[in-house]
Amino acid sequence: MLKKTACALALTGMIGLGAGCANDETGARSAGAGALGGGALGAGIGALVGGRQAALIGAGIGAIAGAGIGTYLNQQQRDLEQNLEGTGATVTNTGEALLVNMPAEVTFAVDRADIQPQFYNPLARVANTLNQYESSLIDVIGHTDSTGEAGYNQALSERRADSVAGFLINRGVLSDRIIAYGRGETEPIATNETASGRAMNRRVELIITPITEG
Repeated sequence: MLKKTACALALTGMIGLGAGCANDETGARSAGAGALGGGALGAGIGALVGGRQAALIGAGIGAIAGAGIGTYLNQQQRDLEQNLEGTGATVTNTGEALLVNMPAEVTFAVDRADIQPQFYNPLARVANTLNQYESSLIDVIGHTDSTGEAGYNQALSERRADSVAGFLINRGVLSDRIIAYGRGETEPIATNETASGRAMNRRVELIITPITEG
């Protein structure tokens, strides 16, 4: 993987449980958007995100004041939606982070991890937007359906996450902002009993979390 991670908790998209992931190479930490609120995990997850933010702030990336987070996310959501219009990708704004859901059918050929050429331009526009809104952390997460062997699916999800992360970095997105990892078939968002459900589960997600003050 581009940045290998060992997750102590399950990341469940933008809802449900929080996730903390340690970068095996640098010790950097990431947190899923669902963990950004209060509750029992709040303090621990806040510390993980805070360490990652502090490194970027130290490198000259500006932080967003609390009162400006909503506007920052709304503007970035608008730009991402414009860039991804007609691709089948969606952008969800939780008020604390953005989730970009890119269906695998749009992004990759069957059983492949190289990005399809028709998605180059939309993804390049996404990279431009991420460069414009540089005060954010980006988790790139690969997912599969449950067809096939679990270990193979895990590896495929990792390769696809790496492909998207590498593309973004090659388009100028600062690598220190990005952590890429795969979740295999462990986090479906639909049933795996139908073709349409499996198609929804085959996806790459971007979780975009603002770097905040304090």
